Amino acid sequence: MKAKHQRLILALVALAALIGAGLLAASALKDEAAYFYAPGDVKAKGVEPGKAIRLGGMVVKGSLKRAADGVTMSFDVTDGKATVPATFSGIAPDLFKEGSGVVAEGSFDTKGTFIATNLLAKHDERYMPRELEGMSYNETTRELKVEK
Repeated sequence: MKAKHQRLILALVALAALIGAGLLAASALKDEAAYFYAPGDVKAKGVEPGKAIRLGGMVVKGSLKRAADGVTMSFDVTDGKATVPATFSGIAPDLFKEGSGVVAEGSFDTKGTFIATNLLAKHDERYMPRELEGMSYNETTRELKVEK
């Protein structure tokens, strides 16, 4: 066989392997492509208990309850279409409160409650850390100024 034919066959085999690897990766990631599941998606499609996912939505006002141990809390997460009960044991971020956005990492138990292992509190573009409240930034002079 000529060297020209060997190179052509090698190129075709490499291309087939590359396409096969891409299809395999796409197949494996098709269910994991979403950054997080919304409660409406969970109720519509269902998520198997024990499967690690991210649940995102808003913490329902009036649903946040802390247990006597001081670190365990229960709350409801909603997206406006459905509501999912959730629990978390640990230290919550400062931005985590009722009426705010949250992305919780964890899994569902057999009763349909989401057991969070990590909470990521979300904020809007107007968020200002407590330390910087009452201060403004001047773009021209690039200085922080304390407002009175």
